[in-house]
Amino acid sequence: MTAKNTKPRPLSNEEEARIQKLIGSDPDAPEATDAQLAKAGPFAEVFPELADTMRKNLGGRPKSENPKRAVSIRLDNDVLEKFKATGPGWQSRMNEVLRKAKV
Repeated sequence: MTAKNTKPRPLSNEEEARIQKLIGSDPDAPEATDAQLAKAGPFAEVFPELADTMRKNLGGRPKSENPKRAVSIRLDNDVLEKFKATGPGWQSRMNEVLRKAKV
């Protein structure tokens, strides 16, 4: 298991130079000039109609008729690991097991 929240090691000068060379060689993503950056503005101000359309179409998930609640619960490690080992969606599966238990 890898440690969480560890800082990456600093790049060497050679690694940094190689990365910068690769960035500079990408024809699809040229570096912005100072003049371009001076004219830049917030997306919603530069493209207001597009921003409005995106807000209307991508306004987030629709409200659920049966919303879930975040809770804090203490579980035995073996129980938690067993559910996590089943992969993504383990919390929903745990919810279903608890629902069927009808305790």
